[in-house]
Amino acid sequence: MHYPKAYIDFLLYFHTDRDYFECHEVLEEHWKTTPRKEEDHYWVALIQIAVGLYHERRGNRLGARRMLSSSLRIIKNDPVALKMLGLDTPQLMQMINERLIQMEQSEPFSDMDLPIQDPRLLQDCQTACKEKQLVWCAPSMLDREELVHKHSRRDRSDVIAERALQLRKRRETKQTPPEY
Repeated sequence: MHYPKAYIDFLLYFHTDRDYFECHEVLEEHWKTTPRKEEDHYWVALIQIAVGLYHERRGNRLGARRMLSSSLRIIKNDPVALKMLGLDTPQLMQMINERLIQMEQSEPFSDMDLPIQDPRLLQDCQTACKEKQLVWCAPSMLDREELVHKHSRRDRSDVIAERALQLRKRRETKQTPPEY
């Protein structure tokens, strides 16, 4: 099976530097730029797992529970989709359920490795790690503020500028009298 590059990148961010925010960014971009199909909701489930772990690591357990619970609902509705992405779906559902219980018991954050079932996918990821000099299944660097709180530390000037432009356009449209 051929997997999209964005998915491989997602897996590398997920399992090497544990940059869950970047996982979300790279897979969301892929999901938004590919033609929509009814069955592509599995991308959302993977995005939500990464976002859930990002929230949990930051101490936002409520946000983490919401994201992980939502991803679990998506996976339960179509367990075959993630299997097509080389993942062991029953094991992943079990892992998410266990994580939700651990959060309820206020256990400290620990990394999660996705259960990759396809040996070729795992080999491709590990080969990419060697090429990029990354360590597969490295632990989270909890002391790296720029990783743990990435959403608040990144440069958002382009997003802010675009929002201001769109607001100006809306205001100009409202001020223009209709033509008769």
